[in-house]
Amino acid sequence: MFEAVEELIGEHADLEKRLADPAVHADQREARRLNKRYAELTPVVTAYRAWKQTGDDIETARELAQDDPDFADEVKELEQGREQLTDRLRLLLVPRDPSDDKDVILEVKAGEGGEESALFAGDLLRMYLRYAERIGWKAEIIDANESDLGGYKDVQVAIKARGTIEPGQGVWARLKYEGGVHRVQRVPATESQGRIHTSAAGVLVTPEAEEVEVEIGPNDLRIDVYRSSGPGGQSVNTTDSAVRITHLPTGIVVSCQNEKSQLQNKEQALRILRSRLLAAAQEEAEREASDARRSQVRTVDRSERIRTYNFPENRISDHRVGFKAYNLDQVLDGELDPVIQACVDADAAAKLAAAG
Repeated sequence: MFEAVEELIGEHADLEKRLADPAVHADQREARRLNKRYAELTPVVTAYRAWKQTGDDIETARELAQDDPDFADEVKELEQGREQLTDRLRLLLVPRDPSDDKDVILEVKAGEGGEESALFAGDLLRMYLRYAERIGWKAEIIDANESDLGGYKDVQVAIKARGTIEPGQGVWARLKYEGGVHRVQRVPATESQGRIHTSAAGVLVTPEAEEVEVEIGPNDLRIDVYRSSGPGGQSVNTTDSAVRITHLPTGIVVSCQNEKSQLQNKEQALRILRSRLLAAAQEEAEREASDARRSQVRTVDRSERIRTYNFPENRISDHRVGFKAYNLDQVLDGELDPVIQACVDADAAAKLAAAG
């Protein structure tokens, strides 16, 4: 069992030697690549060594138990510990999502429900901003189209990690499960008779692409400029600073108007476009992949309702994994980790089952 780990241990040792060489750090990009791989392998090597050591300890305890029955209980404890280490090692050896350590662009878009949906989109935006703050990530609103009552028709946010990223704790690794339709049940501020309404907002999360990852030809884009406008359509800019970019091969359209200059809006729109093109390429690869390689939790179908936020019962429900909790107020204040962890655990269990 786990024979393949021996090769990984050799790679880990080689990386350790290379990273100890000052010459390697002259190339910062290469040093980052080596550090990333070293960080990925370290938990595997640590778990494997503990697994092997526990196996040796079990053999020793069994021999001692032949002469002293008191060691029988220790054998049972060690065997239970080894089972847990076996499960952990299997999980660590499951192929990781190569985008897990990437930053993301998260978009929230109002859906059915008019102003109430836009207000809910604003609540979701605040939830993600507060969650990013709790985790220690940096969040930057790239573009926003506000509604008349202070909600958002649509808004795009870039969320970035700070410092060293632990395996499985990257922004994409945590937030990739948020994509889909989020439904809200509550009495809207616009409701005069106290009736509960249901509306929805859509969330799209894409790993932010670096320029080298997505090739955009010079003739692939149509760029239009126009005047920015705010809630209600009033002009907020007297120059043509807003930018709309159409990617002709795919038909993807991205608009940005938040920045004061046309150049800044163009750069922000290109960031969003690159992330969408990368996501489209990855989804195409997922469709071509075998069922065993597809995530059982994250779906390509963005229209699927993934979660319900029930205000009268203070309840949040994730329909993909059966998660339910009655602390909706706390979740909307950024305590999103238990909800996300339920998705992470279900995804991991599905991958383990698929791996056999």
